[in-house]
Amino acid sequence: MGYDVIIQIFRELIRTTLIIMAPVLLASLVVGLFISIFQAATQIHEMTLVFVPKILAISACILVLFPWMLNIIVSYTINLITNIPVYVR
Repeated sequence: MGYDVIIQIFRELIRTTLIIMAPVLLASLVVGLFISIFQAATQIHEMTLVFVPKILAISACILVLFPWMLNIIVSYTINLITNIPVYVR
């Protein structure tokens, strides 16, 4: 197995990870931005005010997108396992 195959495997791993993480991170970013604007407008600077909406948004995002995320992970794993004979050569 050459370096190019290893780099290809890790590149696909990082790409898959970013695709899976992107919606959750985007939801957290949007909720954090709205809470920050709300805090700046009302001058309520409570640290716990940021965490509860973010946790709820991340939980809802994971709950809604879990089947899609699982499908991507399973297809990546199946692709990786079926290509083991190619990687061993």
